[in-house]
Amino acid sequence: MMHKTYYVYILANKPGGLLYVGVTNNLKLRIEQHKTRIVSGFTKQYNIHTLVYYEMTENIISAITREKELKNWHRSWKIRLIKTGNPNWNDLSKEF
Repeated sequence: MMHKTYYVYILANKPGGLLYVGVTNNLKLRIEQHKTRIVSGFTKQYNIHTLVYYEMTENIISAITREKELKNWHRSWKIRLIKTGNPNWNDLSKEF
């Protein structure tokens, strides 16, 4: 059986700026879609395309559950989570 990887990710428009939480099974393609502004809506409207945080799992249910959990978090909690692993708010999509 082939395992799929699912990603829960956070995008920002600038350090400490607007945040967007999403889930996908192809992080590279999804970030490319955000950066080229193919995706209509909130991220396109506010130019949110910097990948500042992501998590991986092999279970779609846990990925969706985690996405919902992060979306319900207080903004300060999300910022703390980002700063813990990415204190300079670097664009992590440059890793791939």
